[in-house]
Amino acid sequence: MEKKQSVKSQKNEKTQKDKLKKAIEQGNMDGARIYAQNAIREKNQSLNYLRLASRVDAVASRVETAIRMKSVTGSMASIVKSMEKSMRDMDLEKITHVMDQFERQFEDLDVQSVYVENAMNQTTTLSTPAEQVDLLISQVADEHGLALGMQMGSVPSEKVQHAETDELTERLNRLKQKN
Repeated sequence: MEKKQSVKSQKNEKTQKDKLKKAIEQGNMDGARIYAQNAIREKNQSLNYLRLASRVDAVASRVETAIRMKSVTGSMASIVKSMEKSMRDMDLEKITHVMDQFERQFEDLDVQSVYVENAMNQTTTLSTPAEQVDLLISQVADEHGLALGMQMGSVPSEKVQHAETDELTERLNRLKQKN
């Protein structure tokens, strides 16, 4: 929903810029000023909708993580009960088996947490190469005679993020096959 509103605001911004251009061509500076303000407002509104969409995606990921954590917690509770029984019987073989299960649950939890964290990071990271982003910013600034007041940093490359995601996905799949 928010993404659709962002696109709508972007279209409205373009419309306002077109009107601004016509007002300048006609020498209507008061009208041009109004259209410029409208265009800026639409752009800001578009960005705000995108920020909101990103936050909603992040919250959805956190809710999904909480649901997964609940299932892991249930598994841990049953393992702890098994541990208590084994401790009463003092069967070292059973205790070792239960402890191995407990450690596997923690490993699974770590892999799932890292996977979800990376997925959340990717929802808020630009998928456009940093060089293209920097170039576009420079072009727009040059077109309008603006000086860049900030240093443009680089975003980690998509290949590195993709490789990390592939590795985590592979580990998660192996864990699923074990269980």
